[in-house]
Amino acid sequence: MSTVSVRYIVNDVDAAIAFYVDHLVFTTLMHPDPAFAMLSRGDLRLVLVSPVPAGHPGGGSRPMPDGTRQQPGGWNRFMIEVADLAGTVDRLKAAGAHFRNEIVTGIGTKQILLEDPSGNVVELFEPVRPEARLTASPAAADQAARPPAWRLIRAGIPAIWRSRQRASRCRSIRACVLVSARAGDLGRPAR
Repeated sequence: MSTVSVRYIVNDVDAAIAFYVDHLVFTTLMHPDPAFAMLSRGDLRLVLVSPVPAGHPGGGSRPMPDGTRQQPGGWNRFMIEVADLAGTVDRLKAAGAHFRNEIVTGIGTKQILLEDPSGNVVELFEPVRPEARLTASPAAADQAARPPAWRLIRAGIPAIWRSRQRASRCRSIRACVLVSARAGDLGRPAR
């Protein structure tokens, strides 16, 4: 479950989905309408919407009462911590990504401003001070898209525990969680 939700207005929802999923390790939660999609990465939910007419059933990207249409761009942004900023930038540039600036080093982080296909900004940063970290280690930052263990446990461990216990692989719930995590079946229906 996400704890922060950000809405970005985009020109093309499908192009935005491809960008965030392919390059920034987001997961598509839903895409029920050509003008709407919901993605997630760790605790961040990213809602992508394209401008729609006043009569459209979607509400988050309808025109304002005075007729002003919503549009992408601006300077507000969310930030993603990465373990190797220079390597991440090289990989994204090779894939054709556009940046507004070069890497700069500030007081607590090195950062760069990446644009999505509609011109919305995503700040990529690498901490240079321990206090600036969002995660316990730099390597953990690049795995932020993985759901926290407690969510996996809450989502299906009792059923997995029963199936694993029957298979005599687990001696305790903790052992079962570790066996299940190694087997890659957390979050899947129990067999």
